[in-house]
Formats: sequence, structure tokens, C-alpha cells
Amino acid sequence: MQYDLILRGAHVIDPSQKLDEILDVAIIDDEIAAISKSISDPASREIQLKGKILTPGWIDIHAHLYPGSTTWGIHADAHYLSTGVTTAVDAGSAGWSNLSGFIDHIVAPSRTQFLSFVHICGIGLTYGPLPEMTDLRYADPERTAFMIEHFAEHCVGVKVRQGKDQVGDNEVIPLQKAIHAAELAKVPVMVHIGRGVSLPQILDLLRPRDIITHCYQGTGDGILDENGLILPQVFKARSEGIFFDVGHGVGSFDYGVAKQAIENRFVSDVISTDLHAHSWDKPVASLPQTASKLLNIGINLRSIVAQCTTNAAIAIGREDNLGTLQVGTVADLAAFDIIEGTFDFIDVRGHVERGKHLIEPVLCIRSGSVYEPDELLSEVQEDIAKAKFQKQLNSKDWSALGWNP
Repeated sequence: MQYDLILRGAHVIDPSQKLDEILDVAIIDDEIAAISKSISDPASREIQLKGKILTPGWIDIHAHLYPGSTTWGIHADAHYLSTGVTTAVDAGSAGWSNLSGFIDHIVAPSRTQFLSFVHICGIGLTYGPLPEMTDLRYADPERTAFMIEHFAEHCVGVKVRQGKDQVGDNEVIPLQKAIHAAELAKVPVMVHIGRGVSLPQILDLLRPRDIITHCYQGTGDGILDENGLILPQVFKARSEGIFFDVGHGVGSFDYGVAKQAIENRFVSDVISTDLHAHSWDKPVASLPQTASKLLNIGINLRSIVAQCTTNAAIAIGREDNLGTLQVGTVADLAAFDIIEGTFDFIDVRGHVERGKHLIEPVLCIRSGSVYEPDELLSEVQEDIAKAKFQKQLNSKDWSALGWNP
């Protein structure tokens, strides 16, 4: 048999198949065609990956990817391919009223696969600094559910933010409306947790496969009690099939909370970035950088890979084709080095942890096409500059923008 591409000699880690060994992987067109200890058949192209880690393509289930229409949205197509991420999910930038614009102008032209949690607020996060769910008239479960079903190829669930800064005095009513939409569309809800709304009250409403994002936030009403122990309701929710996602962002990854949770044997199910205009340059940088933070505080590499691939695919209901290297599935793969040295990592509080390991992307394959970080560098730099402009505009940093009102 003639293959299009063979990746040879990598240390393959695929939690979906319990693979953790040196293997070859062959690709035909946009699918994985073979995986074994040694593939003898020829290929049009071969890439030697001895000493590298090869995994399913990474999946970032929480980002904001609707630039030009939302205050936080960024151009991130090249960024993701340069960091081993083959699928990224926008977490509620669009609601039912502007979802089609996201699909037409962001999803369609992108090389990375972009999916969406559709916000229960009809206009999504168009103007992020203002609370979107203090006025419940913006919540429309039926229209939200219809659009998710109508664009099922691109939509994975419903998003709702449940901090007081987002819902005012409405407590869990927005979540109830989001669950109504999710039940109509038969999809999960992703719930942003934050100060001002009781987490046990939120968890009491959730269903198996719903997702809590920002699980290591330290702003209040989080997973820890006043003694630094995991709330019993959190362990109960996990036992009932609720997912807990990192969602780092600019305000939701606190080393103190993460380390305390790990000491209490509570580890996130999924690692995600919450990448947007205010979090990209720092403290997030990328999904591998975020994963490196957890690697250096005690989460082993196999768990890191699972959280960024198999678990992420399960969380968004795409495990049949994503987060796996099974023969016949889409040829989405990522290769990494684990660099040894001294590295500083920062959380949202400005706390720095020094680590010895850095996960560094070296190759990405999306739907059979090969991308190398250096080839995408100029495009990434242009997109970072656009995100910086948006951040300065959002922050009214007029001097940086060269404007004197």
C-alpha cells in the first residue's frame, strides 16, 4: 500500500487506545490509515520523529475566537496550528442572533477546526465588559436550541456565565434557561463559575456531561471550602459525570487553588486556555504553555495528554472522530518535545512558579496537512498585534494607541 505520509519512530501517547510506546503512524488523504510498531510500506513523504511525543491533535474547548464582532475575540488560526491544537471551541462569543456570522466568517475560512458553545444570551459576548444576563430578555432557549441543531456540525453546546458580575441578582435563572436550551438540543452546558453565585446551587442543577469551566479560579464561590478542602458537592458532581475544565484566561487560574486541589486528589478533567485578547500575551500564551504549568506541579504527562485530547473530545461529544489516533479517524496529530531546563510560569495573580519541564510543539497535522511552527510565525505575529490593539482599545489605553482625546 502507498501512503501519503508516514510519521516514524515517535513516542505515541493516545489515551483513547491506551497507547504509550514507540510507533509509526501512516496517513492517506485526511485519515489515519495505519498505526503499528513498524510500517514497511512506502509513502510519498516520511517524517522522522524519534525522541518526540506524538499525540492526537490537541483540543482547546474554551477560547474566544470572534474578532471584529466581540470585544475579546482574536484571530487564532495560525496560533493553534503552530502549537499543536487542531480543534478549538469558542465559548459563547456568539449567541443565536450572530452565530451564522461566526460560522461564515471565522469557521469557514479557517484551517483549524473551530466549533462553538452558543451563548444563552442572544447576542453572546458582543460587549464583554457589560453583564450579559442581568436582562433576562436576552435569553431565548428555543432560538438557541434551534440554531445549535441547525448548525449541528459546528455547535457542541450552550454557554452561560454564572458570576454575579454577569447575572446580577438573577442567580441561577440564566443557567436554568441554558439547561432548557441544552435539553431541547440534546447537548451539554458549559458553565463559567465566579464570585457571587453559589457553586453548590449551580452543581445541583447540572446533568451528566455538563461542564464547569474555571475550576481553579480563586475569585470566590469556587471548588474549595473555607478550610481549603474540596467541597463535597464537587466530588459528588464528578461522580455523576460532570466535567471540570481549567479555562485559564486572565482571571481564572490560581496556583494556590490548583495546588490545593491536587493535594486533595482533585485534578481537572480538561485543560483549556480561555484564550482571548486580554489573556494571549500573558498569562496564557498557549495550550501547551498552560499544560506545562500543570505538568510542573505534579500532573503526569499521560494525564496532561488525556486532558488535552481524549477527555476534551468526550466533553464536547466528538470522541468518535477527535482526540484519538484510531484508524479511520481524521488525521489530526501533534508532536512535541519535552524540554528540560528552568522555566518561569505565571498565574492570574502574578504568582510565579519555577518549573523544570516545558512542552514545546514541533509539528501539527490537521486533516492530513502538515504545519510547522516556524512556517506560521509571521502570521502568528500579525494576529498577536491585532489582539494587542483590541486589548488596548478595550482598556482605553489611548497613549499606547497614539490618540489624545
